[in-house]
Amino acid sequence: MPVGAPSLEKHLNALVDGSDAVARRAADPVSFVHRYRGRGDREVVGLVAASLAFGNVAAVRASIAKVLAVLGNAPARAIATRSERELAEALDGFVHRVYRGRDVARLLANAAAVRREHGSLGAAFEAHLAQAGEFREALARFADALRGVAPGRGMKHLVPDPRAGSACKRLMLYLRWMIRPADGIDLGSWNVDPALLLIPVDTHIQRIAHNLRLTKRRDASWRTAEEITGALRVYAPHDPVRYDFALCHHGISGDCPSRRDDARCASCVLRPVCRHWTKGSQGARRGGASRTTKPR
Repeated sequence: MPVGAPSLEKHLNALVDGSDAVARRAADPVSFVHRYRGRGDREVVGLVAASLAFGNVAAVRASIAKVLAVLGNAPARAIATRSERELAEALDGFVHRVYRGRDVARLLANAAAVRREHGSLGAAFEAHLAQAGEFREALARFADALRGVAPGRGMKHLVPDPRAGSACKRLMLYLRWMIRPADGIDLGSWNVDPALLLIPVDTHIQRIAHNLRLTKRRDASWRTAEEITGALRVYAPHDPVRYDFALCHHGISGDCPSRRDDARCASCVLRPVCRHWTKGSQGARRGGASRTTKPR
């Protein structure tokens, strides 16, 4: 259990309760999912949005919008009725970081095949979970189906293999959206126990979790995701990733800078439990001297 656990729980809950989730949702990739009503459309849009959630926020949103423009008002029907070749032609010239239009087209074509076989992507994940008997292998089999046979470099990055040891942040983000109870951010669309979820670890989550002593690890690995989630499970055993959205946006917004900063940290609800400000921290031993930096 993390140091000062009861106090930490209080401050984590205060962060969640005090966050303007609706306002922050507008700038988050999940906002694209909320534009659609049908479950099928939402899971297809969610797959696109989460898979491309890599890099600069403005660039991410622009890339998601480009793909969705190709899919039109009924994305689930679009991928069901168009071949991979047709999707690739429509996405010709698309580039997002290391991804190309052909990578996204293959992802969508493979997703359509999974939906034809199981009825939905959610039903496919549920089936893999029942067969595998544990979360990581179920996700790996789900990713195998989305990645397809003999994937290239782009596809391997677009849909990572959970067996390889990375935190698989974008896959975890997608599962969070689809599985967590509907709360205005996440959708609760899939019949999977949210207690199984692992937190999507990006640079913001890793840094803040380390500051809160939720992990001693400094990498974005599967083990780090397990360690952070295990610490959070103490407070929310049935829904351990409920804190993810608030924590991540606490970092994205710059409210939590990369290093202690008197001005930025003054009003932070997490300051009383942050290693940079609590007794025994390096800053406290120096008598509270601060280092002011720009947030990442």
